[in-house]
Amino acid sequence: MTAEPWQRAMIGGTRRANVLTSSDDALKIMKRAKRSLLIVGHKSAEGNKETEKPITYIIRLAKASHIPVLATAHTVLEFNKRGFPTSGSMPAVDIANRLRDQSWLGLDGKGPYDLVIMTGIPYHMEWLLFAGLKHSTKNLVLISLDRFYQPHADWSFANISTEKWQENLNEMITKLEGN
Repeated sequence: MTAEPWQRAMIGGTRRANVLTSSDDALKIMKRAKRSLLIVGHKSAEGNKETEKPITYIIRLAKASHIPVLATAHTVLEFNKRGFPTSGSMPAVDIANRLRDQSWLGLDGKGPYDLVIMTGIPYHMEWLLFAGLKHSTKNLVLISLDRFYQPHADWSFANISTEKWQENLNEMITKLEGN
């Protein structure tokens, strides 16, 4: 299945992200990884009264998968309000630069990551972060868990509705909690 970038001018080049057609695709990749990192931006704390804020799903996902969370911008405050400890906080561009550095041993000093999952970062910024990582890292798998297609990730959802996106996240969390 192919997908188009959410913003028209965002052309991904010759190698484009594979589409996550179900939560099982993401779970298989997550389970294969030895060292994962979940990078969460401020958009995850935004929402409206009718739907749950994405940060609620992210916390549940992080707890179920035991993947460390790195908060960007002021998002760490939102995690703290909910009693969820993050592994750290730093600007998104800074973490991308560290991920490109093969000698960086990660937030915990135990070695480089082999899987990075991003969500809640503004689309255009996430696009650039994925582009930089795609072209400058060798053994790093990149997943976008946002509801808009990110062509520079290795794996991304297609452009989907908020309801379908929440359904996919719930499905992933339920399956992770069951293991």
